[in-house]
Amino acid sequence: MIEKKESINSQEEDILVAAIDIGTNSTHLLIGEINLDLKSFSIKFTDKSTTRLGERDEEGKLTEESINRVLVTLRRFKEYCQSNGVNEIVTAATSAVREAPNGQEFLERVLNETGIKIELISGSEEARLIYLGVLSGMAFQNESYVIIDIGGGSTELILADNKDAIALTSSRVGAVRLKNDFLNSEPINKDRSNFLKTFIQGSLEPAVRKIQRRLKDDKPVSLIATSGTATSLGNLILNDLGQQKQKMHGYKFKKESLTILLEKLIKMPISEISQIPSLSERRAEIIIPGALILNTSMEMLNFNELTISERALREGLVVDWMLRKGIIKNEFNIQSNIRRTTIVHQANKFGVDKQRANKVINIAFQIYDQTKNIFHNYTDSKAKELLWAACNLYNCGKYVNISSYHKHSWYLIKNCDLLGYSQAETNIIASIARYHRKTLPKKRHESWQNLICKEDKTLVIDMSLILRLAASLDQRPENLISSVEIKLQKNIISIELVPFNKNHDLLLEKWNLELCHNVIKELKDLELKVF
Repeated sequence: MIEKKESINSQEEDILVAAIDIGTNSTHLLIGEINLDLKSFSIKFTDKSTTRLGERDEEGKLTEESINRVLVTLRRFKEYCQSNGVNEIVTAATSAVREAPNGQEFLERVLNETGIKIELISGSEEARLIYLGVLSGMAFQNESYVIIDIGGGSTELILADNKDAIALTSSRVGAVRLKNDFLNSEPINKDRSNFLKTFIQGSLEPAVRKIQRRLKDDKPVSLIATSGTATSLGNLILNDLGQQKQKMHGYKFKKESLTILLEKLIKMPISEISQIPSLSERRAEIIIPGALILNTSMEMLNFNELTISERALREGLVVDWMLRKGIIKNEFNIQSNIRRTTIVHQANKFGVDKQRANKVINIAFQIYDQTKNIFHNYTDSKAKELLWAACNLYNCGKYVNISSYHKHSWYLIKNCDLLGYSQAETNIIASIARYHRKTLPKKRHESWQNLICKEDKTLVIDMSLILRLAASLDQRPENLISSVEIKLQKNIISIELVPFNKNHDLLLEKWNLELCHNVIKELKDLELKVF
């Protein structure tokens, strides 16, 4: 462990915690920056090395070559952490080490040669940490979730909801283990494929039965997949479907698409698979067994669709550290405000003026509440929540350049990690920011094309109009407007600005608001009058 540099109670600066995951195929490093005020964390740096610790000798022991690869990687990771002010390192070793006869010797050697103390975790503890990691990056709704993590040596299946982890399981079947035990470099024939499927079913059956016994009939269930296998398959499916490249976190794909991809991969030799640009050489070797495990799992659990989470064990180590240090009281503290904290993180990163953003939010919400059935027809909270997010980030593009900053804002929002928001919701937030000023949407705009359905486009039109009005009133650092009062008479919408101080005439704000006249006329066929 690296000795902490600051007291946990210090509020002067955030804490950097490194999480190292020593897996069967790769060794990963993640550095999380913990915000003590928000009681959450953001990812500052990631790295990995394909160390192939799962390679064994004839006695099933970790080989000297694989141990040396891990030692070299850990020395490099530790040097990076020390050079970048990391306060503490937490580590976990999984199935490759816990099953090896010389696993304990390996842990002692790492401690002696690098000073890093590795925690050897059980399969159920691995599942718990994966659950914590997923929880930190996705907003759980009022339903049940099955989480699947396909590692090199084991597969974890977790059943959880928005209140608790209900079942934690770990099965001794993984992508590297299948490849080493059953596959060579030649394509797989149908009989071999059926044998592997049967083997996977037998390996997963106890875990699947445990999950099924604890499912509640009255709750809908969704599937979340983590790990390199899931993200690699997601990228391949994305390419097969001809869809635009996007981040994998939150990406959804159908089992039908996975089955088609798997059938295609099975017919290809490894030498051909390794030429696929999105796959590393090592990932190419294990993508078929990984896909077989995922496809079989979806069949056994009766899922037709899954959502990818890019957060898993490493992020879970950070959350667990926060729990142990008392920074959060329980795991759902980090879940309950996930959307709020991720927006605040991004706003801080891009230097958004918090006071002025809050002023715009206050005005936007007043307009939203008073224009139901005039500018919009939303009755649930979704539209207002997305409007809130856009109000916080709409001018983050000024971080790049003030000129055409709304376009920069769209790009930054679209490509940053908005945890708890789906890709579709991220595109909506980005587009609300994009169209809060200047021109209205056009078919040729990429930002418009990225919106996947008519309902999303309507929401963007309605919320960007409200943001346009609210932002037009943000003309001074101080807040002079107490409230806005909106009335509709025939085809005339009148907006009265009420100042805190009657001596303020608000001429600047009124002039800017009147500039929205043409947009209101074009979108809602209403005349605007400002008082």
